[in-house]
Amino acid sequence: MLDKMKLWKSTKEPDTLDERIDECLKYQIPNHIAIIMDGNGRWANKRAMPRIAGHHEGMKAVRPITRLASRLGVKALTLYAFSTENWIRPKMEVDYLMKLPEEFLGSFLPELIEENVQVQMMGDKSQVPAHTLRAVEKAVSETAHNDGLILNFALNYGSRSEIMSAVRSLAEEVEKGSLSANEIDDTMFSSRLMTGHLQDPDLLIRTSGEIRLSNFMLWQLAYAEFWFTEVLWPDFSEMHLVEAIEAYQKRSRRFGGLQSEES
Repeated sequence: MLDKMKLWKSTKEPDTLDERIDECLKYQIPNHIAIIMDGNGRWANKRAMPRIAGHHEGMKAVRPITRLASRLGVKALTLYAFSTENWIRPKMEVDYLMKLPEEFLGSFLPELIEENVQVQMMGDKSQVPAHTLRAVEKAVSETAHNDGLILNFALNYGSRSEIMSAVRSLAEEVEKGSLSANEIDDTMFSSRLMTGHLQDPDLLIRTSGEIRLSNFMLWQLAYAEFWFTEVLWPDFSEMHLVEAIEAYQKRSRRFGGLQSEES
């Protein structure tokens, strides 16, 4: 009877977070995870709270997810923090969103430094308020020597704008005669994007039940695995991240080709 109990315990599905993490680590961990952090406003509305309360809770969710990504050995975590289209939101909400990087990085920066996390930002800096930019650039500077997880904030970022900028850059070189149109390929084009120094995302996560990309990394996500959840971003937990990675690990990534056993 005792032997049967031992056998049952050794073969049961892992149920605690630590057990699930240990199981995940036996398989391929995505090198680059991108997250569209959606649902902050709806989280607040459900609780009859102002939308900014949802954004504040959403900011808190970033911390444990960053810690776990680092623990799992993820190389890059890109978070869609503010899009080029978000400026049309009410001014009070936008102003609050632009204060969040100061609060978040002000309290979390010492831990990021200690945990060997490197902070980066992609997006159009020209519209970002000076106080926001100072906080981000301070974090970028003070973590530049770290070589662990890259925590990449997409702030005032829009993929169409990014692609158009890359196209213009290449067109200018062709016009000057320093580059031939025939030399332009996927690799060269990718290098002109804001993520040129990063591997394309392996896994995209979007919270809140929306199933669209919302002008996020349109080129880079060409062969990423997508994982959508109804969970609102402030409620997105470490266990949810593990579930997304587990789903990724069960998929067959063929990049347009066939598995060896297929014909």
